[in-house]
Amino acid sequence: MTNTFQIAVFHGDGIGPEIMGPTVDILRKMADASDSYDLSFQDVPAGAAHYARTGESLPTASMDVARSSDAILLSAMGLPDVRYDDGTEISPQIELRKALTLFAGVRPVTVRQGQSTPLKMPEGKEIDFVLIRESTEGLFHTQGCGEVTKDEARETLLITRDISEKLFRFAFDLAKTRKSTGRSAGKVTCVDKANVFRAFAFFREMFDAEAAKHPELASDHAYVDATALWMVQKPWDFDVMVTENMFGDILSDLGAGLMGGLGLAPSADIGLEHAVFQPCHGSAPDIAGQGLANPHAMILSAAMMLEWLGIKHDNGAMRQDGTRLREAVEAVVAAGDVLTRDLGGSAGTSQAAAVVMDALFVA
Repeated sequence: MTNTFQIAVFHGDGIGPEIMGPTVDILRKMADASDSYDLSFQDVPAGAAHYARTGESLPTASMDVARSSDAILLSAMGLPDVRYDDGTEISPQIELRKALTLFAGVRPVTVRQGQSTPLKMPEGKEIDFVLIRESTEGLFHTQGCGEVTKDEARETLLITRDISEKLFRFAFDLAKTRKSTGRSAGKVTCVDKANVFRAFAFFREMFDAEAAKHPELASDHAYVDATALWMVQKPWDFDVMVTENMFGDILSDLGAGLMGGLGLAPSADIGLEHAVFQPCHGSAPDIAGQGLANPHAMILSAAMMLEWLGIKHDNGAMRQDGTRLREAVEAVVAAGDVLTRDLGGSAGTSQAAAVVMDALFVA
């Protein structure tokens, strides 16, 4: 009997609906071609445009659908001219992270042979690492609730044992999976600032305790400033990196830069039961409605969703389809024949997505 998985779909703002449409089309076709799983999609409203119309950024009904779904597919959210009364951006994705305790922000960074990158890549080298950003606390803990007076402002960094221990288990489990599939040698790097802050010494202590449980995997530490340097000098040396929320926010954009831009940067925010999959980039309202947006980050996020569902539900076909979809996008980008404007080409959204579809289904 074929298992049907319920997917909550947030189409987002700006270019969001334009990149979500072809992504769902690809997922439908992959599911239709499989006798091992099916996908059922439910559209749910949220975002800045919805807030402008209704005064709600993430309706209770939408949260209920998200909570009851097997996975959440979320497109670019937010508009620069639509904000809450305190001046902060409309960010339903952050509300989802906190409400569903999605502590592991997963940001893959991949550059294959032939792919254009700002780096001068040594012959035979590729980049293939994953940055895991804690997504519910850290320096984002007091988001929207910081103390501001005439003369000073304060935000509070929070690191808890409960979340950190879950985060480190996730990181080492991911490294184990990557090693078992031949993608890496199996190493986890803790990125912190333990030489200055007691909170990060606490963070590192918990990392080391988890590392001791995995003698089959390598582990090390790196200060965040040195990590930024090494991500430019020798990014091929990294495998799995795990860090605090703000550090991860910054380093993940550096990782996107290594790939050539945010148009190739997928992400997932994962908890014990729920997960959201979305591109790292914004809603780009300046090009919305013109068919120019790069759909690859959205499609790669969908590939991550298939892999996660396959692992969680022990469905080998879904895992294989997730890998197949990711590799199709990587092959299209590395070939360089059909690229969107942000990658130096002239293809529009539909053409870029169609090439991926052809790579999957046209022999």
